[in-house]
Amino acid sequence: MRRHPEIQQALSSLIPSVRVAFHPDGAIDFPGTRNYVERCIENGAVALMLTYGDSLYSILTDAELADVTRAVVEQARGRAKVIAAERQWWTGKAVAWAKECREIGADILMVFPPDWAQSSTLDTLVKHYAAVAKEMPVMVVTALLFSRGQGFRLELINRLHDEVPNVIAIKDDVCDEFGRRMTAAVHDRWTVVAGGSKQIHLYLAPFGCQGHLSTLITYKPDIAHRYWKAVTSSDYDKAAEIVRDYDMPMFDALMGLPGSFDAGMHAWCELIGIQGRWRRSPYYNLTDKEMDALGAQLDKIGLLDKKHAKLAAAARASATKTGRGKK
Repeated sequence: MRRHPEIQQALSSLIPSVRVAFHPDGAIDFPGTRNYVERCIENGAVALMLTYGDSLYSILTDAELADVTRAVVEQARGRAKVIAAERQWWTGKAVAWAKECREIGADILMVFPPDWAQSSTLDTLVKHYAAVAKEMPVMVVTALLFSRGQGFRLELINRLHDEVPNVIAIKDDVCDEFGRRMTAAVHDRWTVVAGGSKQIHLYLAPFGCQGHLSTLITYKPDIAHRYWKAVTSSDYDKAAEIVRDYDMPMFDALMGLPGSFDAGMHAWCELIGIQGRWRRSPYYNLTDKEMDALGAQLDKIGLLDKKHAKLAAAARASATKTGRGKK
């Protein structure tokens, strides 16, 4: 088993996923993306996660993936570990991407193999991960396994755990009995990161889950750190209270939006002055009216950063007044 203590320690934390910023015309907003990274680090993040979903790889080109990864690594400047990602590439392309990520300076690669129509087998998947892991440390993501039964899931994880030494972490998005069993089985050597919400993390924490994908480390870090303090001190009653009062109503508000939660996350970025709300077509962007309504909901829950929201509102008003604002 290869050890990467610095990487695994960083993953045992509150991890923001990186939201790539766009201009209204669809061009990537690199200053906005860098600003997002900087805000996360200022808020205490020691690891940053690029993901197929949240980082909108679905609307980026291969060349843009490299440009975005490079921008995140450069902005982090060694202050936070960078988790790179890929998007269901065949083994040869995944290996080439791992080499490029290593050269760019990413610390670990989240591998997301293709499995259309369950075309992969246990043996071919293990070989795929092993080939990529020769180039750099690897994180598994269980989103790959949604279409697979629990037996297949657990056998794959156990084989990777036992046979591929440079796999050192896993992000769980399944969040069911498999998640508990997987966490209990691998947390001795792998860092387990709960994806999606505090609800998933709280579900897995008693079984050894060390880190979690945190929304609020970006948007409302004081609550994120309160939750983390509660969990790390085993105060699960307090942690559950924070989930009840903030995490659940937050996702209720975001999931009900046109364009769903990601449209809301990008709008939230604009509300507190991190980057614009924009995403590429055909993805939906909230209108000014919908932005105002979201801001009111977040404020009611206690999730709107008043200081940054006030500055952002003043900047938007100034841009509109001078004709520089775009809708």
